[in-house]
Amino acid sequence: MFAKLNTTLAEALKKSIEEERKEILNELIAYIQGKVDSKQKVLLNFICTHNSRRSQFSQIWAQTAASYYDIDATCFSGGVEVTAFNERAVASIKRSGFEVQTEGGINPKYIVRFSLDSNPIITFSKLFDNETAAKEPFAAVMTCAHADENCPLIPSAEKRIAVRYEDPKAFDDTPEENAKYDERSLQIASEMFYVFGQIRK
Repeated sequence: MFAKLNTTLAEALKKSIEEERKEILNELIAYIQGKVDSKQKVLLNFICTHNSRRSQFSQIWAQTAASYYDIDATCFSGGVEVTAFNERAVASIKRSGFEVQTEGGINPKYIVRFSLDSNPIITFSKLFDNETAAKEPFAAVMTCAHADENCPLIPSAEKRIAVRYEDPKAFDDTPEENAKYDERSLQIASEMFYVFGQIRK
């Protein structure tokens, strides 16, 4: 893992998670553990309305955590509308220590790596049922209230799990912008590493 990312991870691992949040995360832990116990691949699709901030953070940190704990998992993200992976969230991921390469366009693709030899995490804004998403049964992890409340059916999802996060968008173009994006990213990192750290192989 890249040195700067290791520093961020150490900070994430030190964060305490409230019992109320652990209760929410327990459903995701149980789903992953069930897949591991039955020797099935873990497929997670993190869903938020625009697939621009929280769902992207979640996909990246969950995939990184799965690799860190050597869990056979593939993490996706999607939305109910296509926009772009928000540039503020991309900047936060870079500040965390990920290596990010960009393939331009209106809705750019980002190639994210957590180490020199890691498989790239390909991220861009897309619908939850985009051709790149899981086709086999997966867990739909709803990361925002709007998508959770306005998208009652996720085809092919065998499990729907609400793990909602506050949107850092509220702080766009304010002096707190960077700090709030990094705070949300770190919270998601902490919780995804907690989740995968509970899995017994």
